[in-house]
Amino acid sequence: MAEEAGIIAAARASEEDKAREREADPSDEIEEGEIEDADADSDADAARRGGAQPHPLENSWTFWFDNPSAKSKQAAWGSSLRPIHTFATVEDFWSLYNNIHHPSKLIMGADFHCFKYKIEPKWEDPVCANGGKWTISCVRGKADQLWLYTLLAMIGEQFEYGDEICGAVVSVRAKQERIALWTKNAANEEAQISIGRQWKELLDYNDTIGFIFHEDAKKDKVPKNRYTV
Repeated sequence: MAEEAGIIAAARASEEDKAREREADPSDEIEEGEIEDADADSDADAARRGGAQPHPLENSWTFWFDNPSAKSKQAAWGSSLRPIHTFATVEDFWSLYNNIHHPSKLIMGADFHCFKYKIEPKWEDPVCANGGKWTISCVRGKADQLWLYTLLAMIGEQFEYGDEICGAVVSVRAKQERIALWTKNAANEEAQISIGRQWKELLDYNDTIGFIFHEDAKKDKVPKNRYTV
């Protein structure tokens, strides 16, 4: 629980900073009958802090945390998965990223996700249902840079088939750390091969990586790779 509390605290701290700035500026008070626009507030706060307009992302993204201490054998998969914070600008991303634990600091068994807004990191999500994932692995403590570069590639729309991207997850395990890049249409081989190759190039990752269909993962404990690059 301490791990999840720390991540949530970072998001809350960011929101509290914004609230204090609004209190200090009467012009930010909401008039009776006015609907608060959270995104507009966030952009305005960023503009005040940096003296310049914020840089909007093409898509909004949500960080999710799957707390291993909240899992139980009886609970349904995904029951311990919680959304942490949604961001829509470059400034909001760095504000959050710089205040949360990176993969090397997460406890064993933790899964930390970053998915496009309104897409849940679950096989059952309608957008993910017919998709699959590319996976890379490394020894414990080495995923921090790979995770950051993956996040920047996603939110910066660096992939030719960017519409195919659902999100990514970093998983911390006893002997290794894994990063998986989830996509929408597993059967679109051209798109998946392109994404896999670009991902390796962006990370300067030299080992062979494989692509697994979610449908195969549901049926087999050790599903076979459908594509490799």
